Amino acid sequence: MPKFSPLPQLLALTGGLAFAACQWLIYAYAPVEQTLGLPQKIFYIHLPLAWWTLISFFVVFLGSVAYLWRRNPGADRLCAAAAEVGVLLSALALVTGMLWARRSWGVWWTWDPRLTTTLIMWFIYAGYLVLRGLDLPPLRRNVVCAVVGIVAFLDVPLVFLSARIWRSIHPAVFGSKGGGLEPEMRLTVIACVISFGFLWAGLVWMRKRQLDLAARLDTLQQNRLMQEGL
Repeated sequence: MPKFSPLPQLLALTGGLAFAACQWLIYAYAPVEQTLGLPQKIFYIHLPLAWWTLISFFVVFLGSVAYLWRRNPGADRLCAAAAEVGVLLSALALVTGMLWARRSWGVWWTWDPRLTTTLIMWFIYAGYLVLRGLDLPPLRRNVVCAVVGIVAFLDVPLVFLSARIWRSIHPAVFGSKGGGLEPEMRLTVIACVISFGFLWAGLVWMRKRQLDLAARLDTLQQNRLMQEGL
């Protein structure tokens, strides 16, 4: 029986508490932006969601490569956990981005390159999760998902670079000239990204462990059925 570790829960709890503490930085420490006013504060939630979305899908890419190389089922389950968290975070990033766009641009949605590529990315990885749920032989499904996990990652750097490749109205946060952030704003957003990282790591780790336990239970059940068949 694998030894239980409370570390994933501690990571998630640490991240949640740290992100809660960041609310003081957001609403009391960081200055109010002159043009957008108070609604600009959603930026401090939107940016961590977007960044850790990209990291989630990068983990899917690395896990897919590792699975094709070693055929390690643990790598496949890591891909599943990271993809589930990534799809959730990308959906929340799109929603918070729409709220910000409504105040900043006057519309809920515009087919800006950054927004369009992010929406495409969400559909790709949502389809990846649907593929993982198909009733296929496990080995075949894992290989197909690994290939898709590698190919799907092509859209991730495109999302990151889209505002630089094409003409975009999406703001550059950390540009070559500081991205227009005051020092208090910069410190606040860095703190939010780091604290959200602990929460992200805890969520991925806990989901990975759930999948590990489910796989172990399936193996024990199959062994029991084989013994009863004998």
